[in-house]
Amino acid sequence: MIRTFKVEKSFGWQGEVTKKVAAVMRMFGLDLSRLKKSEPIVKCRFELRQGDVCYITGASGAGKSALLKELYNAVAEDEKIELADIALPEDGTLVDCINGDLLDSLRTLSKAGLNDVFCILNQPAKLSEGQKYRFRLAKALASGKKIIFADEFCSNLDRITAAVIAYNIREFANRYQVSFILAGSHDDILADLQPDMMVINYLAGQTRVIYRDIRRQP
Repeated sequence: MIRTFKVEKSFGWQGEVTKKVAAVMRMFGLDLSRLKKSEPIVKCRFELRQGDVCYITGASGAGKSALLKELYNAVAEDEKIELADIALPEDGTLVDCINGDLLDSLRTLSKAGLNDVFCILNQPAKLSEGQKYRFRLAKALASGKKIIFADEFCSNLDRITAAVIAYNIREFANRYQVSFILAGSHDDILADLQPDMMVINYLAGQTRVIYRDIRRQP
């Protein structure tokens, strides 16, 4: 199955013109019409196949999260899951919160970089921020959804762990034909993640799509 995503997102200025805002506008010679016209517009079109990994990257403030949200909204509810939407239970251990039998649950946690026994027997709400992110990733892997979305992919993890998880995600996508749409600013994981396409956002609003397979490049 091939999905075609086509997104056009503008970032209009919608602030209130307070006294301080008006003073700053005078300092830089801006009127309200010019301020609103300076909004960047992100345009993006690409094809996503089953098992594809898409990595959205670019500078901070370039619109990666906004683009990820637009792509998420374009997918049916029963086919998608977003890591940020996954709850952190307080009344169950990690191994009990993952669907499947014992071995399946442990394998899924391992793919998300959760191997420590004290972590596995802890409650998700009590984990560190990095562990919470990995727990949400494990829940997404066990969800059975066709497309997994994740913002700030592995950004709060040490870089060795991030590389291991990126490698595991690539293998998971290949084996189970689950697609991933990920957003992040780190490029040190690309060799392990091997994304099928990269969407590069630039601060001026331009977007560039690069496919790993040059035959797919339009």
